[in-house]
Order: sequence, then structure tokens, then C-alpha cells
Amino acid sequence: MSSRSDVTELLRRAQQGDRDSLDSILPLVYDELRAVARRQLALERSDHTLQPTALVHEAYLRLLEQTQVDWQNRLHFFSIASQMMRRILVNYAIDRKAKKRGDGATHVQLDDAMSLGSAESAVDLVLLDDVLERLALLDEKQARIVELRFFGGMTIDETASIMEISPATVKREWQMAKAWLQVQMQS
Repeated sequence: MSSRSDVTELLRRAQQGDRDSLDSILPLVYDELRAVARRQLALERSDHTLQPTALVHEAYLRLLEQTQVDWQNRLHFFSIASQMMRRILVNYAIDRKAKKRGDGATHVQLDDAMSLGSAESAVDLVLLDDVLERLALLDEKQARIVELRFFGGMTIDETASIMEISPATVKREWQMAKAWLQVQMQS
């Protein structure tokens, strides 16, 4: 596995127009991206047709299309990749719901969902995405923290680093955001 600085350097070169450097990043981050994809898919229904490998590849292809991203570092890359995976999964969920009305997912607490190792209790990603969008209108920082922690699987410290705020602030905002989201998702 390569060092974090290698990925950051490749991202800087990509930002300067070196498109080949983005291709060089995938082998360096592939295992970590698959871990993010597995975490996100573990929250899905057990018969989900998208596999972690396909989710990583689809997200990576979308990352390659990004021309206006100001790549800051490796954590920023994973943040954007997590967002891509979230959008892909939400789009799949919307498509599936459009095809199968009335086949809703089980609602679970966010704390429970983050610790799930299987898809026995799927999160309704369409509902979560909708509620998260509403949270972003009220408090963009809290919405971003939820996105990084829940969808990106990032730790408190990693989230704090990306957002350039203290870990204590992340903990406090995370707790408030979870409480608000749970109320909204249950109503």
C-alpha cells in the first residue's frame, strides 16, 4: 500500500491537468474504496444487484469526469468518492422504488445502521437522502458531517480534518444531526 503523500501528490498533479495521474490513483486506493463500498452496501437490502466492485468502478468513473474539483488531499478524495457512492446508491434506490411501488426498506436508527454488518435491516436511502437534503438547508455543516460519517465511514478525527474543525465540534454536531434525522425519518 502506498503512503498518503503519494496519493496527495497524484491528486495535485491531476489538478494541474495530468489526467494520467488519476488513473494511477486507483490501484493505490482501491482496497479502501472497496471498504467504503462494502460499508455502504451493508446497509442495503440483501438482494441488492450492485456489488462493491461495481460501485467502486462506477464512482471512480464519475470521479474521472470531475474537472472542477480542487483536490486537497487523500481524505478529500475519499470524501468526494463517498459522495459519488451515495449518489449512485440513492439513484439505484429511486429507480427500484419507481419499478416496485410499496416495497419500502426497513427503518433503523442511524447508530444501529452504522454498526450493521449485514443488510438484515436496510436503511431507506431515498428517505435518508431526502431528509439529509432538508438538513443541509437548515445546517450545511451537520449535513456534511452526516455524509462523511454515515456514507463515508469516516472517523470523528478524519471528519474533523476534512472539515477543518475540532473533533469536539464534530462529535457535538454529529449528535445533534443524528437526533434531528431520526425524528424526521420516523415522522
